[in-house]
Amino acid sequence: MLFITNRFPKQSIQSKAGRSFDFDLRNNAPSNSVFFCRLEQDGSITEVGGLNMMSELKQLPYRQLLLYLHGYSNLPEDVFRAASEFQQLCDSKISKEILVVPVIWPCDNDLGIIKDYWDDQKAADSSASSFARALCRFLEWRESDRNDPDSDPCLKRINVLAHSMGNRVLRETLASWDRYDLAAGVPLIFRNTFLVAADIENESIHREHRGSLICDASRNVVVYYASDDMALRSSKAANLKNKIASRRLGHSGPENMELTPNNVYIVDCDDVNNVYDHPKGHSYFRSGRQKGKPGVVFDHIFECLRTGRVFPEDPERRATVLRE
Repeated sequence: MLFITNRFPKQSIQSKAGRSFDFDLRNNAPSNSVFFCRLEQDGSITEVGGLNMMSELKQLPYRQLLLYLHGYSNLPEDVFRAASEFQQLCDSKISKEILVVPVIWPCDNDLGIIKDYWDDQKAADSSASSFARALCRFLEWRESDRNDPDSDPCLKRINVLAHSMGNRVLRETLASWDRYDLAAGVPLIFRNTFLVAADIENESIHREHRGSLICDASRNVVVYYASDDMALRSSKAANLKNKIASRRLGHSGPENMELTPNNVYIVDCDDVNNVYDHPKGHSYFRSGRQKGKPGVVFDHIFECLRTGRVFPEDPERRATVLRE
């Protein structure tokens, strides 16, 4: 499994393709460097380097890529487990259609949800500059390919799935990229962006708000939410404790759909989230009632990936409720 991370390794922070890479789990500070790596079948990790990874992704037989941004309090082994489950579900639908590429940012592994939450929130914000640098490297690689007559451009479609606080990482990464590296706004680089159980303010993707860059960078933005998501209730309590009063996007969907760009769609998962992920109702986008069998949320995500359309039967529709 290929992945990208800004977690510190136990080895030197100096990148070197082919070297062994071991996460320093005691260090949850975000590195300014970003590392392009592969999880081997035996569980070891090899650093492959940015250009090598991008060339490998281009050559692999998969038609589309899905960047997976995990939520808070997830250690690398948790991320690999979730990404592997999602990959297996994709392969069971259509072989060689979707390749999942995790993006691993540093979460805290201390005890206590409030401490974890605020440490992880700071890490999410601080990860923006390194992941923005990775996006710059991708654009440079893509443009250099176009100038090489002997190299075909990479035609794979790129999608993003951000879960929980991974939405904050995505929002801040695009804001940092736009502020420091781009002259005229973010480019349209993502086919579908899925915001699942998003732990950001529910007005974040309104026009003129900080998260609107997610909409600018995507053909489709699909928000999956559930009002009884217990993990987001803890998030809301943590924010209230620090005098931040705002409902979360993953609880209610956007504050006002009329204020969102026209490429935003919302999916109410209230009827299935606790059935699929009891008792938290937070990680409901992979398997359904039975581990390894897709749920209706996964099915909806996969159809969006396959077709590039959220509601192909009704192009004017922007909302739905998922039920089994």
